[in-house]
Amino acid sequence: MKNSITILLLLFAVTVSTAQMRKWTLQECVEYAVEHNLTIEQFELDLENAKIDKSDAEGAFIPSLSANATVSERSGLVVDPNSNSNVAGKIFSFSPGISSNITLFDGMRNVHRLNRAKLNAISNQYRLDNLKDDIKLNVANAYLQVLSSKEQLKTFKAQYAVTEQDLKKTRELVESGVLPRGDLLEIEATAANQEQQIVNGEGNVLIARVGLAQLLQITDYENFDIAEEEFAIPPSDILKNSAKVIFDKALIFRNDIKLSESNVELAKKDVQIAKGAYSPTIGAFFDYNTFYSNQYQLLLDPVSNLPFLFRSDFKDQLWQNDGISYGFQLNVPIFNGWSTRNNVKRSKITLEKAKLQFEQDKLDLENTIQQAYVDVSTFEKAYEAALKTLEARTLAYDYAKERYDNGLMNAFDFGQAQARVDNAKADVIRTKYDYIFRLKILEFYFGLPIALN
Repeated sequence: MKNSITILLLLFAVTVSTAQMRKWTLQECVEYAVEHNLTIEQFELDLENAKIDKSDAEGAFIPSLSANATVSERSGLVVDPNSNSNVAGKIFSFSPGISSNITLFDGMRNVHRLNRAKLNAISNQYRLDNLKDDIKLNVANAYLQVLSSKEQLKTFKAQYAVTEQDLKKTRELVESGVLPRGDLLEIEATAANQEQQIVNGEGNVLIARVGLAQLLQITDYENFDIAEEEFAIPPSDILKNSAKVIFDKALIFRNDIKLSESNVELAKKDVQIAKGAYSPTIGAFFDYNTFYSNQYQLLLDPVSNLPFLFRSDFKDQLWQNDGISYGFQLNVPIFNGWSTRNNVKRSKITLEKAKLQFEQDKLDLENTIQQAYVDVSTFEKAYEAALKTLEARTLAYDYAKERYDNGLMNAFDFGQAQARVDNAKADVIRTKYDYIFRLKILEFYFGLPIALN
């Protein structure tokens, strides 16, 4: 009974462990990386700030409105607000008001600030999209590295399984006296070398998995693995287009180029804003004020012609004592220590730097596409050459195995033939995934989405 419970607990633990191990597809990795990347989250916050700046610029065209109120009590020799004369005593007063201001003209700076804020929001969107593009490429490359390492490990294990059979057969022949003991030692050395390859291959898989997990910002490395996907060389007509055609198309949609171009437009707006400080500023204002005081007024009775003290109630005083003021303000800049002139010069220098950076970014993109174009051709030929080499090595290995089985080849030469096949298979796997990734990079610059199937 106790053993049965133990077995059930072990089965339950294995089931839970298997359930926790999620097998990630390439599409899931890309989507997760874009959704959870911390830098992307920071850039998204920058985009929100840019939208707030746009709202600020729009608000500059709306008149400001503010209300104010003053409540005070004064004693001693004070000014009576009703008679505007000095009196001795204590006065309580309440003075509310409303004021509004609007800028009518400021050298078009508000217009340019609004346009700049709109451009800045677009620029931040380009910046965010460009980061997402880079992350997608990095994740795809890291994913292919894991696949390549896994396939190489499978090849090493398959070759080791074959060697184990040869080792078993050779040991029997040695024990029966058909083969010398030296042949057995050679096969054992080959098996040990393949065991070392398996250990190194497992290490490469682990390193590749950890690298991909770090890109996804996943720290549970033990329970992270990718799905067992098979990727063949995808059909592609990308090389039917010249590198110049791919570059011309990339200039239209690449977010890094759009970002660089928008930085030039932003710099132009900064020059216009700086020049606007040379112009006069015209504004308008409106103020409404009233007051209440508890001070009595000395009035003359029109009937009896006798003086008497009188104080209007709170509501009546507010209506009786109100006043309105409105008008225009003109501010003409004459001299401010060359501050405006220097700001214009700085803005023009920034504009020239942005233009130079834009041209440099286009050159960098052209160089990158040219290199990617050459890489596709190079790795395609390398993959085809690796396939031919594998085919030749396999035929040579089959011939060597036949001779070895018939006692016409020693174990050392047979082991060398087997090692050459192992290396050829590893080269095929490596060049295959190198070719796939370079092909996808070139297609990406042509505007095609990253998809390996």
